[in-house]
This record gives sequence, C-alpha cells and structure tokens, in this order.
Amino acid sequence: MTTNDLIRAAAAARAGSAPQRRGPEDRKSKKRDVHGWVVLDKPVGMTSTHAVAVIKRLFAAKRVGHAGTLDPLASGALPVALGEATKTVPFVVDGRKSYEFTIRWGEERDTDDAEGRVVAESERRPDAAAIAALLPRFTGTIEQVPPRFSAVKIAGERAYDLARDGETVELKPRAVDIWRLELVATPDADHAVLAAECGKGTYVRALARDLGRELGVLGHVVALRRKRVGPFGESDMISLERLEALCHRAAAGEGHLADLLLPLKTALDDIPALAVSEADAARLRRGQAVLLRGRDASVFHGLVQVASCGEIVAIAGVDRGEIVPRRVFNLSGIVGRAGGKEKDDVDHNRA
Repeated sequence: MTTNDLIRAAAAARAGSAPQRRGPEDRKSKKRDVHGWVVLDKPVGMTSTHAVAVIKRLFAAKRVGHAGTLDPLASGALPVALGEATKTVPFVVDGRKSYEFTIRWGEERDTDDAEGRVVAESERRPDAAAIAALLPRFTGTIEQVPPRFSAVKIAGERAYDLARDGETVELKPRAVDIWRLELVATPDADHAVLAAECGKGTYVRALARDLGRELGVLGHVVALRRKRVGPFGESDMISLERLEALCHRAAAGEGHLADLLLPLKTALDDIPALAVSEADAARLRRGQAVLLRGRDASVFHGLVQVASCGEIVAIAGVDRGEIVPRRVFNLSGIVGRAGGKEKDDVDHNRA
C-alpha cells in the first residue's frame, strides 16, 4: 500500500468515527405535527412575525400562522395557530376585536403612532366633555381611510412600502364597524385613554387621527393593547417568558406540550357543533359528502363543525340534509387539550 493509500484510509477512518453534522434535511425532519392555538400576550417592541417564529421554534411545529397583525408598538392578544388550526384562522380574523389605547393630543404623525415623524402640531387641547360628545359619531358603521403606513395594497404594492419610498399614498375610505367606543380616562391635558370594540379592517391609529382632526387638536396613538380577538380574551393569554419556561419543562419531561395549546375547535365557538358516526367521519375525511339522518336533518343548516368520538373532523356546510366538507382536519401528532381557566392557571403557576 502506498503512502497516499495510507493517508486516504486514515482519513476515511476518521470520517467514519467522527460525529456527523446534521444537514438542513436532518434539521427539517425534527419538525413535528402540532395542532392547536397559543394566545400570546405580545410584548411591546416585538413584531408579530418574530413572535410567530419564536412559537414555531418552541413547539418545533411544521406550520404556524397568526390571526391578525399587531404593530411593534402594540401589546396584547396575538392568537397563533399551529398545524391544522391554521385552517380556522379566517374565523378568528373575522371576529370582533377589543382594544384599549392612549391618544397623545397636539401632534399628528405620518404613521399615526409614536414611531412616525411629526407632520402637524396644535396648541389646543380637548376636555373630557368634548371627547365624550364626539365618540357617538365614530360608533356604528363608519367610513375610515387607512393609515398611509398600513398593509393595504395599492396596485399590488403595500401602502407602507410606497410610503417608505417617499411616494404619495392616496388611500380610499372604506366601511368599518365600531360597536363600542368609550372614554376611559384623561390622565392629563395631553392624553386620553379610550376603549374600542370593532370589526375586521378597523385601524385604531386611523381612529385616533380622525378624532384629533375632528376635535381640532390633532392626535396620534402612543400606547395600544389588544384585549380580545374573536373567542380569545385576556384569560387565554400567556406571556412569552412563561410560554418558554413551560415548553422547556415539557421538553424535560415535566408536563406535555398538548397542555399548553388550546384545542383547535376553540376558534369555532360561534359555529354549531354536529356529531356523526365514525363511518360518516371517515367519509368526510376523504372529502365525501354524507347524508344527515334523523331529527338533525331538519335542525341544521349552513356552516357546522363536525365531530366524531369527541374529535373535530371537519368544517362543513349543511344543505338539504347533506353534509358537505369544506375544511377537513387530520389531527395526528400533538393535539391541543388545554382545559378551562382553572387548569391553565395551575399549569402556568408551575412555571
């Protein structure tokens, strides 16, 4: 054997005994099927995209999505869907949202919040009576122009991208629903705290801007907290620090990730539930329609959530006694099973 042969043999032996680095495919294979909801109490300063990425990493989930962006300035409820729960995101996005926000009077900014540059100023300040008297005009279905720095698309481009490039952004008003708008406090002459309950597409920043203009004092948002999104409220929220601690405990065998996830069906609270046999469930999972039998045939109509043996099978439409699947769920892997508030409190206190 030549010297070169010996060198090659030694190198081959070292390579065989040395631990192999995991390549991208190995890392990818570690992702898991995880299904359920986490309602993150997003901290100020974090983007929604970053928050979702952190949750995806903590659960090693294959698929995640969120039900409504929160600006970095904002805190509060950011519902994050994992796995098959992503199929229920539209039902949460379409739900009512509740906010508490603080307006700073005397300045209007190009972003309509504290992160933008001042574009106009006023020395005037409103009193509590003037603010309260104006609020009914902004309740109900109103026309609202979104902020220049928003995700609204103009000819295929995001408005915020055009605004950052210095282009003039002209956005058309659109109808939004505001069911409740109340003055909570006026801590000083420069600030007012308000609470709002509104529908999809409403911009609180635009609301603050328009209130300031109507009062003749100008204004922008300096603090914003989302307290509810659809079925998810403050009792469902968990801080990032606590979630990380509980996930690490689960990884160490002290608990289970399933107990940290709200069930997929939590997002469907407003949709009637319909139970079917295991045989009908199997057909629905294959995308096949089934007949609705017995007394239920005359009771159910429209959208329903279908379950079998306590497990959600599909979101379906019922028409003329037939169940037609629209979204089918495959819940293999880790499935959210967090119970009521009492159980959640017990789990969180263990962190």
